[in-house]
Amino acid sequence: MKYDPIDASLFVENRKKFMSRMKPKSIAVFNSNDIYPISADSTMPFEQHRDIFYLSGVDQEESILLLFPDAIKKENREIIFVRETNDHIAVWEGEKLTKEQGTKVSGIKNVQWLSAFDKLFFELMTEAETIYFNTNEHYRQAVETQTREDRFIISCKEKFPAHTVAKSNPILQEIRAVKEPQEIALMQKACDITEKGFRRILQFTRPGVWEYELEAEFLHEFIRNRSKGFAYTPIIASGNNANVLHYVVNNQQCKAGDLILLDVGAEYANYSSDMTRTIPVSGKFSKRQREVYDAVLRVKDEATKMLVPGTMWEEYHKEVGKIMTSELLGLGLLDKADVKNEDKDWPAYKKYFMHGTSHHIGLDTHDYGPLKSPMKANNVFTVEPGIYIPDEGFGIRLEDDVVIQEKGEPLNLMKNIPIEAEEIENLMQTNS
Repeated sequence: MKYDPIDASLFVENRKKFMSRMKPKSIAVFNSNDIYPISADSTMPFEQHRDIFYLSGVDQEESILLLFPDAIKKENREIIFVRETNDHIAVWEGEKLTKEQGTKVSGIKNVQWLSAFDKLFFELMTEAETIYFNTNEHYRQAVETQTREDRFIISCKEKFPAHTVAKSNPILQEIRAVKEPQEIALMQKACDITEKGFRRILQFTRPGVWEYELEAEFLHEFIRNRSKGFAYTPIIASGNNANVLHYVVNNQQCKAGDLILLDVGAEYANYSSDMTRTIPVSGKFSKRQREVYDAVLRVKDEATKMLVPGTMWEEYHKEVGKIMTSELLGLGLLDKADVKNEDKDWPAYKKYFMHGTSHHIGLDTHDYGPLKSPMKANNVFTVEPGIYIPDEGFGIRLEDDVVIQEKGEPLNLMKNIPIEAEEIENLMQTNS
């Protein structure tokens, strides 16, 4: 892995939180992701399943975590199964975790080779009454591929039909949403790497540059700072491309006078950052662009102040909508009649700001976290309002990642990334 080693105490604490919520006499199993084929002997780069990483720190394929707090033998209460390594694997693929390294990474004393799983799992299931399956129940999930977890669940139901079934996901939604200090530090590292990429872009951007060239500059800076690269597919959207919310082809030339919307974030140690900045290709905003830019920034700043313990998700978005409506009236994009006659299910402001303001962020860019219960300290959210005006040929979105505090305003993990229009213009002028 490119990232520095993570102290195993984080994963020890995460497992304690999960196991404290398990039913008596229950087992929970977590599988690594598959390595997905492309064609012939080509494969996608491996990405570890975030849940097994969260609970163990193990970041390699063909690993299984088993948690059984009520196991008769103490050593069987936490077991990590890893792929047995040998000289051949070391030569062709690089070294895999040894048993000793598995303990060092995870804090789990009982490390077994994967080949031992079936026999030991059967033995432990005779002691257990309930099996926790790890299904994907995220509100944005749209999985069509059968996963390693799916295959395990099918097999387990066939072999152990008399066991009660429970769900791991509700527990993970709760505990993964509240970040430990070590996690926040890792996310800060990801944000700091993103900052380096953005500052590089400010020096590189000029009329005639191509969107993919900007993408390449980001990637260069990310990897040279121990990131695997982008936390999600980057959006480098110049001109009217910014009005396509998930524009990812990044293949157009940036023209003088246009704006570029940059929705980009580095990952670090599997943790995500998620930044959006909008910059002028020529290094200076027009009067109209600046008016809209400042309006978006005011909405972002006001929305951020609302992210405090106890805030309800639905009410938060309603309040942000009111602030945005006021700004759109000031910009002349809406009039009083638009607001008076609006559809309550699709308010007038949605014509220019059609997406949500915030989402949980952490090990996933759209991370786990309950949306129907009050916000808590150490929840980490994006704040990302935008105004999109196809008729005027530009769209503006601004986004930071913030940590809810016990008291006061959130901690902005991106506070060092330039966002004020004047600072961006001043930094860009040095590249001319």
